[in-house]
Amino acid sequence: MSALLPPPHGPRAAGDPKKTDVAGGKLPPCAAGDPKKPGGGGVRSAAKLALASFLGVVFLFAVDAFLSGAGADRRLRHQYQHYLGAGPAESAPPSWPSVPDPTSFAEDVLGGGRADSAPPSWLSVPNPTEIHEFTFWALDGTVLRRCLGGDFFEIDLSGEAWKSRPPVVDNGDGSYTFRLQVAPRFAAGEFHLTIVLLFRSFEGLKFSSARFKYRVELRRIPLLFRPGNASLPALETCRAADFARDVWSGRWTRLARNDKCEDVDDAGRYRCLGPEHPCEAPWCDGPLGALESNGWVYSAHCSFKLFTADAAWRCLDGKWLFFWGDSNHVDTIRNLLTFVLGVEDTSAVTRRFDAVFTNPSGEPGTLRITSIFNGHWNMSMNYLGLHSLRHKGFRQLVRSYFVGDDRVPDVVILNSGLHDGCYWSSVRAYVQATEYAAQFWAGVMAKVRLRGLAVPRVFYRTTVATGGYARDLAFNPNKMELFNGVLVEKMRQHGVLTGGVIDNFDMTFPWHYDNRCNDGVHYGRAPAKLVWRDGKIGHQYFVDLMLGHVLLNAICNG
Repeated sequence: MSALLPPPHGPRAAGDPKKTDVAGGKLPPCAAGDPKKPGGGGVRSAAKLALASFLGVVFLFAVDAFLSGAGADRRLRHQYQHYLGAGPAESAPPSWPSVPDPTSFAEDVLGGGRADSAPPSWLSVPNPTEIHEFTFWALDGTVLRRCLGGDFFEIDLSGEAWKSRPPVVDNGDGSYTFRLQVAPRFAAGEFHLTIVLLFRSFEGLKFSSARFKYRVELRRIPLLFRPGNASLPALETCRAADFARDVWSGRWTRLARNDKCEDVDDAGRYRCLGPEHPCEAPWCDGPLGALESNGWVYSAHCSFKLFTADAAWRCLDGKWLFFWGDSNHVDTIRNLLTFVLGVEDTSAVTRRFDAVFTNPSGEPGTLRITSIFNGHWNMSMNYLGLHSLRHKGFRQLVRSYFVGDDRVPDVVILNSGLHDGCYWSSVRAYVQATEYAAQFWAGVMAKVRLRGLAVPRVFYRTTVATGGYARDLAFNPNKMELFNGVLVEKMRQHGVLTGGVIDNFDMTFPWHYDNRCNDGVHYGRAPAKLVWRDGKIGHQYFVDLMLGHVLLNAICNG
């Protein structure tokens, strides 16, 4: 996951870390200057650096596991507590994790030395309901601490029925903190914590980021969670207020499984469970089988309702939905119509369209959907993103749907990012573009108010975590997470997001390591019994189907 950056004026400036004694000696000085760019022999040096950088992580896990044992000496535990952090108070009830505010993190950090012995085969983590927090230092090629942040780590926690992206905080001084938690329902069995260094020193934010990739798997640590007596509060089904959270920290859980369902059918679909196979509370509500995920479902700080066709049409009847963003919108709209609403003819769903759909069952139900591709003002071209708004004709096209008559869209879903990654040469330029875009949309909504009409509920759907080969490219996850955060912040400042945020980045991140669920930049390509990018027949499309149901939760809870 990306590391959240601290505010620019924290308790101490980046590059001027607090000097702390570790085991009676001074911490090694921070490395001076930026690391050399990878060149000849880069593979060997990167691997050497990766090994050196994370031996400390294994040491810390081993210490924590040892100190958690029933026979751990209390004085020794207290001695190491300064480095390991106090952890949650014993009297505080367990709670679900959230992405922490960087300003609320403790300043104490861990010193990371070399491990004196090989790590154990399995590390045991006590009480999975508690939030376990770990901090590590990034080291340079000479095994000295780096004094600045900006490294991008992909961290994955996976088990047989659990996949999540542990929240990570970049403390700005070369140290990084991440959190682990697993619900007791899924804590049995083997887990793996995988840490990948994808980019260093903000190099993923560069225009031509592929030249600076590291993509080194630093550690794949086997974990066992020991059961405890505490339990987590039950998740509640998402309400309108739950979409006010800008960054989500969710997980994918597997509630059922058909072990004989490995191949797609002739239509390219994975119909492994019966379409009416029910969800398991509190992880979702509705027909789990409709996701065609062989039991996987996403939940965050709240859980989501999975809609039947009848329930979806009751919600959407008479509504007008307006989408503005990349071509993932096209896939999501088509999948929503096909898999949820039962509409067979989706030929109208292209990069730019305005169409009315009716309930195919014959029951009452009409839905108007407008979608405007923002990758370029010319819908047959790409890689402008927010810069497309500089085209006068494109601005007039977008405005026309909000000024033409006495009706405006009921719900607006905004997005941008993939095409921006290929256009803006610097973060500074992108920030200026987000300011312009936020002002544009604020102006559109202001004119709606002046006409005395109800302002649409506006949501921002964050850009996906690009997968497989695309992890290194100009729209890499490092850059996309930053771009998401900047644009959401600007939209908030100008009062545009009256509905909230739908964090598709968090939803897609656990599945972005390969191309099984994506083609690199799309997670909802139509099913087909054809050779996929990874060489297999067919591909998984349930991640985007889940997004469709999350959108319905946002739309129908207004």
